Parts: sequence; structure tokens; C-alpha cells
Amino acid sequence: MFRFVAVRLVQGLLVLLAIYAVTFFLVAATPGSPFSTERAIRPEILAQIEAFYGYDKPVGERFVTSVSNALQGEFGPSAVYANRSVTDIIAESFPVSLKLGSLALGLALFLGIPVGIIAAVRQNSWLDYVPMSVSMAGICLPTFVMGPLLALVFGLIFELLPVAGWFGPEYVILPALTLGLYYAAYFARLTRGGMLEMLNQDWVRTARAKGVSESTIVWKHCLKGGLIPAITFLGPALAGIISGSFVVETIFQIPGLGQWFVKGALNRDDFLILGLTVLFAALIVVMNLLVDIVQVALNPRLKYE
Repeated sequence: MFRFVAVRLVQGLLVLLAIYAVTFFLVAATPGSPFSTERAIRPEILAQIEAFYGYDKPVGERFVTSVSNALQGEFGPSAVYANRSVTDIIAESFPVSLKLGSLALGLALFLGIPVGIIAAVRQNSWLDYVPMSVSMAGICLPTFVMGPLLALVFGLIFELLPVAGWFGPEYVILPALTLGLYYAAYFARLTRGGMLEMLNQDWVRTARAKGVSESTIVWKHCLKGGLIPAITFLGPALAGIISGSFVVETIFQIPGLGQWFVKGALNRDDFLILGLTVLFAALIVVMNLLVDIVQVALNPRLKYE
């Protein structure tokens, strides 16, 4: 296992370096700069600003300096927001996205996995058709539609919950529902598919013929293997949820990471774009590694290779 983790970590670092390089050079090739404004800036002042942020150096030298700083956990100052570094912005916003993402993921797992198991066990019954139809609708219904609908119903019509802001526990409910229900639909369908594959195995029919109870077959023999598709999806889903949903955080005015992805792109804040991209990629790499370890624990036939 140690060798497996070490190899995957090295591979992950190489992936992060490749992503960083591609992002850096794509941003560098984009016309304009963070200091391009509608107001004219005197050439000597613009030269001083570009020198301060390192834009007066060749692209190759800037890349080497940027990678060196990133390896030390420092992505440089924001080119748009004065006196704020990218690390400060991430440190301020990430806990908000982490709290929202954790609640949404818990809701998704709490709803999706049990529903998928029940649908598989009661295949071709109303306990299968109804939840899977709702799940399909949840997958097809994007968050930018579900969010306003929930805000309209529970916030404006019934006036039960606030629809914007981040000032207390009640402000978390609607955005967590919007994110959680969307991913719960995926977990439900993946869990149903995995459980059906296990329940249709020959050894399950043999166990039933020998009189083994259905509950023992489902919970003791099939559950671990049936959860593997959902566990596989858990890695990228967790990274995506925790890093913040652009749409959900914008709809409900949440001060998480999602807003900075959008602001960084619109304002051409190169350092902010690089920092957030690396953070998101690192989350995916780490979560996928954890998922691989859990998969081997659930299915002993797999090996740490």
C-alpha cells in the first residue's frame, strides 16, 4: 500500500505540474492584461505596475518563478484586488465552500445511496420506477434552475428560509439542498446499477437457493461491491462540491470559492486563476487517491497496483 500511495502521489504531482503549465501558458497567451482598463494609464506608470507584478520579464522566466512560488504554497498577489494575496483569498473563502460542500455531500449520500439500494432490491416496482424517474429529472435539472425554484418556493412564496447571504445556519439550507439533491440523483442511479450487477451474479442465486435470507445477501454480501460505482464517483464529486459551485454560490450570494473562479476569469486576474486551478486539481488528485484506497478495502480482489 505504501508503494501504491507513493507512486500515485508522484503521478499526482506530475499531473498538477502539467495542469499548472497549461493554465499558465494559456493565460499568458490571452490578449490584454489585468491592467487593461477603459481609462488610459500613463506608460511610465503602467511600466512600474507591470514590473511590480513581474510582467516585464519573459514568459519562460515568469513561469519558473511562478512554479517555484507555488511549490512553497504562495501564488503571488492578486493583480486586481489591492493588498490581497491569492493565498489570503483562498484561506478566507475555502472554509465557506468546505462547510457548504460537506453538508451538501452528506445530504447527497444520505439520500442517494439508500434510494439506490431500495430501487435495486425492489427492481421493476414502484419503489424502483418512482425514485429513478425523480433521479433522472434531478440529473437533467441543472442547479441554475433548481436553485431559483427552491428560492422561489421556500423563500418568496412560503417565506420559510432566506434566499441570499451567509449569516447563520438557516442560510445554508437552500444552497445545500440545491447542491445535495443534484448529486444525490447521481449517487442513487450509480448505487442502483452497482447493486443490480451484484444481485444478478450466479453466486447470489446459489445463496438464495440454499435459503440465505435476502437481508443477509444484500447487506453482508452485495453491499460492498454494489457501492463501488458510487465510490468511484465520490472523488470528483467531493472535489467539485467542496471547491464551490459557481452557480449556486452566485445565486445565493455565498462568499465561497465559486465567486472567485468567475471574478478571476472576468477580471483577467492571472495569479488568482492559477491558484484556484491548482487547488481544484489538487483536490481531485487527493480525492481520487482516497477513493482508490477505499475501493480496494471494499473489494479485496483489487490490488494496490
